[in-house]
Amino acid sequence: MKASTSLQDSKKSNSGTPHGACLTLTDHDRIRQFIQEFTFRGLLPHIEKTIRQLNDQLISRKGLSRSLFTATKKWFSGSKVPEKSINELKNTSGLLYPPEAPELQIRKMADLCFLVQHYELAYSCYHTAKKDFLNDQAMLYAAGALEMAAVSAFLQPGAPRPYPAHYMETAIQTYRDICKNMVLAERCVLLSAEILKSQSKYSEAAALLIRLTSEDSDLRSALLLEQAAHCFINMKSPMVRKFAFHMILAGHRFSKAGQKRHALRCYCQAMQVYKGKGWSLAEDHINFTIGRQSFTLRQLDNAVSAFRHILINDSKQPPAQQGAFLREYLYVYKNAAQLSPDGPLPQLPLPYINSSATRVFFGHDRRPAEGEKQAATHVSLDQEYDSESSQQWKELEEQVVSVINKGTIPSNFQPTQFCLNRYSDNSKFPLAVIEEPITVEVSFRNPLKVPLLLTDLSLLWKFQPKDFSAKHDGETKEQGTCDEDMVGTEAIAEFLINSEETKVARLKLFPHQTGELHILGVVYNLGSVQGAVSLDGIDPSVGLQTGKFVSNGLSVRGRQDLEIQGPRLNNTKEEKTSIKYGPDRRLDPIITEEMPLLEVFFINFPTGLLCGEIRKAYVEFVNVSKCPLTALKVVSKHPEFFTFGGNTAVLTPLSPSASENCSAYKTVVTDPTSVRTALLSSASSADFGVGTGGSPEVIQVPLPDAVLLPGTSVQLPMWLRGPDEEGVHEINFLFYYEGIKKHSKMCHRVLRHTAVICTSRSLHIRATVCRSNALGDEEGRGDNMLLFVDVENINTSETGVKEFHIVQVSSNSKHWKLQKSVNISGDKDTKLASREKAKLCFKAVRCKNSAENYTFADIVFGNEQIISSASPCADFFFQSLSSEFKRTHVQSHTHVSQRAVKQSFDETVRLIQRCSEVDLNIVVLWKAYVVEDNKQLILEGQHHVALNTVGKEAFSFPQKQGFKKILGNSDWEDLEQELPETVLLKFFRPENTPVPPRPTPEQLSNLIKTSLHYPESFNHSFHQKSLCLVPVTLLLSNCSQAVVDVMIDLRHKPTSSEALEIHGSFTWLGQTQYKLQLKGQEVYSLQLKACFVHTGVYNLGTPRVFAKLVDQVTLFETSQQNSMPALIIINNI
Repeated sequence: MKASTSLQDSKKSNSGTPHGACLTLTDHDRIRQFIQEFTFRGLLPHIEKTIRQLNDQLISRKGLSRSLFTATKKWFSGSKVPEKSINELKNTSGLLYPPEAPELQIRKMADLCFLVQHYELAYSCYHTAKKDFLNDQAMLYAAGALEMAAVSAFLQPGAPRPYPAHYMETAIQTYRDICKNMVLAERCVLLSAEILKSQSKYSEAAALLIRLTSEDSDLRSALLLEQAAHCFINMKSPMVRKFAFHMILAGHRFSKAGQKRHALRCYCQAMQVYKGKGWSLAEDHINFTIGRQSFTLRQLDNAVSAFRHILINDSKQPPAQQGAFLREYLYVYKNAAQLSPDGPLPQLPLPYINSSATRVFFGHDRRPAEGEKQAATHVSLDQEYDSESSQQWKELEEQVVSVINKGTIPSNFQPTQFCLNRYSDNSKFPLAVIEEPITVEVSFRNPLKVPLLLTDLSLLWKFQPKDFSAKHDGETKEQGTCDEDMVGTEAIAEFLINSEETKVARLKLFPHQTGELHILGVVYNLGSVQGAVSLDGIDPSVGLQTGKFVSNGLSVRGRQDLEIQGPRLNNTKEEKTSIKYGPDRRLDPIITEEMPLLEVFFINFPTGLLCGEIRKAYVEFVNVSKCPLTALKVVSKHPEFFTFGGNTAVLTPLSPSASENCSAYKTVVTDPTSVRTALLSSASSADFGVGTGGSPEVIQVPLPDAVLLPGTSVQLPMWLRGPDEEGVHEINFLFYYEGIKKHSKMCHRVLRHTAVICTSRSLHIRATVCRSNALGDEEGRGDNMLLFVDVENINTSETGVKEFHIVQVSSNSKHWKLQKSVNISGDKDTKLASREKAKLCFKAVRCKNSAENYTFADIVFGNEQIISSASPCADFFFQSLSSEFKRTHVQSHTHVSQRAVKQSFDETVRLIQRCSEVDLNIVVLWKAYVVEDNKQLILEGQHHVALNTVGKEAFSFPQKQGFKKILGNSDWEDLEQELPETVLLKFFRPENTPVPPRPTPEQLSNLIKTSLHYPESFNHSFHQKSLCLVPVTLLLSNCSQAVVDVMIDLRHKPTSSEALEIHGSFTWLGQTQYKLQLKGQEVYSLQLKACFVHTGVYNLGTPRVFAKLVDQVTLFETSQQNSMPALIIINNI
């Protein structure tokens, strides 16, 4: 035992030291010299001597027997005996030759020739031995001789004969089928394959290798299949798919043989071919096998990567197979994660995240409506993004900021964006307020046909505290358990995504400090639902409910990053010629200091109104923050739609329920004696926010003490007026407010509301003003006009309106006022049923003092006077006035340059034009009786008509005048009645013609107003005196503010014979021409005498009056308008 142990120790010690380590260079040279001398002096001469002896023995020993054998065959058979085929030969593999047998001597000689590279002699000997072995049916020896003969033929220099491939095939078949020796057959195949490959016969080599594969040895078959695969890839035209396919087969056989590493290598090489070719099922199979083999070899990273590829590709596998893949992945992933539990969270492949569809919302979710309260619509994640609407909100905010900053927009102004998405401008860092949530909407997509269960889903963030007031930066903090005091994170406990479903998750963050926040991605546990495989075509996820998901207990925790690519830059030449992307900072908000937060509720806010209808609603403002709120304003593109009341507004009831049956107007009971006579009042436009220099669209909200304290609310009345145009109207309100304390980052906040109002037709009003024939009024002044108002009920009966009552007509002007109604009808109230029309006539006189205040004159048709100079009637009047001024200002703005060319000339024109201008605005107030749900409701409303020119019609619908010009009055009425919607409209673009350099004849004819005063009938005795003289007074009134030269010509005779026949002829006595000069607004009385020769009816309106401005050319001289026919009756006594 001792000796054996010492021997083993010596062997171990010897195995550790390399052999020949003590040899010197001289020893090396001597060994090399020894081998060379041994070869040339000993080995090679010995081989030559042996070959010579064998050759001599074979010739002497075989000569006689061969000659006798050959002669016998010729004598008895007379022909050559055919060789038997391999299948006909018996299995004589057990036949053994003695060492001195001539066949073995020939084989030995052939081997010696082959050894010394004498391939031609070796081939000849192998060929001779092959024939002898076949004759003796020694198949094992014959196969060996065939194999070596083929190799010798291949190795002959100069290739005197082609390679006998059929020798190799015969040898292989003999080894395999007759001798049943697969090892020799395998050796022969490998040898032949190498020879064929050296001759570039890869196809034959591959076929030869594949032919030897069998089920009895997986390792041999795997080796041969792998070699065949390499033959396919090395062809002149590589057969790539055959290579991959046979590598898969080789990998499978290696796996069966237990050679996991070789199997993994084969599958990985095949994957390089199938990857990205769209063969998803093949890729899935390969990746699954790679994952399995890698996991067995504990190559967990490779296994995770392989299973990941199965899940992220658009798999065409059935649900059951996908569920199996997912479970395998989770199992492998969990094992990989356990190796490094403290490492960074790995990236998960599922579910897909559409990063560009990520939306970020800043602020609280709005409270829902409570009863009659309707919350402001504002902005929410449920609303679709509209670029046009977003631009409108931006313009409204710029408008109110410009008003606050006295006409300029600050350079650091950043439009408020509540919701950021792929379409919004994300180039700047968004602003969020401390203690207000940030909601991130992430879009997940499940590509699999099995549901995915995400648990403990939350956002991953990085935060850097900053005090913007002290300009002190803190350290950057990443999400952790100790950082909840900086940013609170809301997690979703369970989030199920059904098969092939796209679903959004809304995750919230609650910042508790100011600073810079960076949202990096999402973190969650990925798992599958137990029993998630569908049976009989029924999706099992249909019956799953929230909170009742049953996980299979296999889940892994990981993360996915939100990486958003910004918009492509395309502004400069460099950006256009290259591909550059701008920043997208929607996930990098800046947390600012505390700001006030406003909520707005609308009470009794209507959804449907008649055109011009006045409705009273209430608005509740609530400050839900912890700091006071001030500078509350509202801006809208339609300020004429609403009002909070002017400074003269009366105190309204405290609650909406207390004012249910009250009128929206301020009313007083009228004295019955004052009916149809104007009741006067006055108001300043400054009381209603007009003419103060600010934008009419920006309206100050009248908060008590101008401040809304934290946690308090206030209700204010709001009057609404239905737009004049029927249809559906979207009206945007932007509420602007500030905090008491000014901040550097955020100066103000806004709240949005969109009101949808559907308006239906009510009344259509047409008004005309013309000069009155009567020059003198009750006060002895010579300036008055007649106002004709046509009111038509164009309401259709579908809205349930029974009838309209015209309750009052009011005028608003600085220069004119209504004096009384001159309607012939004695009806106290004007009622209009459907499609009925009423004509009203009023007398208007000039105001005594043309001060800055507007004079309101109310003509009441009922028992109650609506005070038109108070809210809300005056509010809507002034708002319509400002919108009318804005519209006319835009139209006339293009002509400013032409007006400035000849200022003196244009001043003269302006003086003349003023004669025909009138600044009179009419407000028609009405009530509508509506039957709704068997109840009668009374609606109130008002329409405005702005009269600017004498004799020109004005309408309550200014937008329809263009159509009226095209169609004419009668056609317009027919069109309005029969085809209000289906008419083909004719659009035209008005030409930008400059202001005419000279006034029109119509304007010139209004310089002087004339009136004749005379007795209507005159009795005269023509028997006593043949001539009848009647005194007539001609009153001349200068309508302009300038001095006017007037010429009266009494020689004018009626030219038409018809006028002569009807009225007869008479003569003026005395002067036939008068030249006068009238100062501005002067009234002059001229005494005339008319001479008649017989009785009859005569027209005294024959004097022609010409007028021109003093010191102006006669180019402006024109005949003044004749008044109505002045008829006088001459009677004979």
